[in-house]
Amino acid sequence: MTTDTTELAEPRGRSAPTRLPLSALLALATAVFITSLTETLPAGVLPAMSADLGVSESATGQTITVYALGTALTAIPLTAATEAWRRKKLLLTAMAGFAVANTVTAVSTNFPLTMVARFVAGVAAGVAWALLAGYARRMAPPHLQGKAIAIAMAGIPVALSLGVPAGTLIGKAFSWQIAFWTMTVLTAVLLLWIVAVVPDYPGRRSAARTRMLPALSVPGVRPVLVVTFVFVLAHTILYTYVATFLEHIGMGGSIEVVLLVFGGASLISIWAVGSLINRRLRALTVGSTLLVGVAGALLAVWADSPVLVYAAVTLWGLGWGGVPTLLQTAAGDAGGEEAADAAQAMLVTLWNLAMAAGGVVGGVLLGLLGTASFPWSVLLLMIPVLLVVLAARIHGFPAERSS
Repeated sequence: MTTDTTELAEPRGRSAPTRLPLSALLALATAVFITSLTETLPAGVLPAMSADLGVSESATGQTITVYALGTALTAIPLTAATEAWRRKKLLLTAMAGFAVANTVTAVSTNFPLTMVARFVAGVAAGVAWALLAGYARRMAPPHLQGKAIAIAMAGIPVALSLGVPAGTLIGKAFSWQIAFWTMTVLTAVLLLWIVAVVPDYPGRRSAARTRMLPALSVPGVRPVLVVTFVFVLAHTILYTYVATFLEHIGMGGSIEVVLLVFGGASLISIWAVGSLINRRLRALTVGSTLLVGVAGALLAVWADSPVLVYAAVTLWGLGWGGVPTLLQTAAGDAGGEEAADAAQAMLVTLWNLAMAAGGVVGGVLLGLLGTASFPWSVLLLMIPVLLVVLAARIHGFPAERSS
């Protein structure tokens, strides 16, 4: 997820890109889709999965947590260990890891083995997430790098709004195992797609590898990381328990429609961010924060009105959809030539720690304060996010983005 400006020499004869390689970027978007859907798919097939594995639904829910932990614990060391690898080889290795992990999950009837497979999938995700945004940037000319990242990151809202409901329907119509087999088949097709159309790039010289901790002293890195953790935490608290929240306000039968509205708004957000990010990264980040904060306020105060709930979900999607692109771009820019790899690896780690924490914090809030606490937590957490973004006007979220 970097520009890799200290990489090994490019092969002779390769000219700088002048336009977006759409097929290759869509392959990366499919990789993002697979990583996102693999993480969240158990949520849609939880009852059947827990019955077949012989454990409680709460225990089966930890298959999502262990995936996030696998990513969080290994993203930094594996990014450092594989910096010298050819980028295409590394991408193929990561996606092959998903194919293996989802296949084992599909055939396993043993809960510990399933947990191991899910952890391996999380490890593969750590490698992929630390690679994909930078891969997209390298495929594009400088003035189109933001749009390239936006195309690649489109796999996230598609997975959340369409992939999870589709996986749930497959699980109900056939079995949860078929849902995971479908992921394996999709990954196998993607591997062939990557081989055919995705360009290869060299890694970084061993001597030029960036150490992680010194990157924290680079101006701008820390505010981006703080914003990443708090923003993702706020989003995950509400998204993880959105079905429970909708049930509580009498909209339990509209969960799929709400997710579709959220996903559609997220796709619009990705398009807007991709078009404007090279000139308006700071304004877009402030706007995203305000939109999600307003959405939280609407859900907190007027959740008894279905019309306002849909309006709030639309604002939530418009605010959230471009956030992965904004934060990954900000991290790469803040890290610069020397610390971009480290900044991106730390962003991936904090992102997944926030996802794991969101499920835990949301569960605590549900037990202590009920579902009404979810939108209030979003609103309150958006306040420090906004303050940090506004304060980081020179480094982190500058008004003028350098290419």
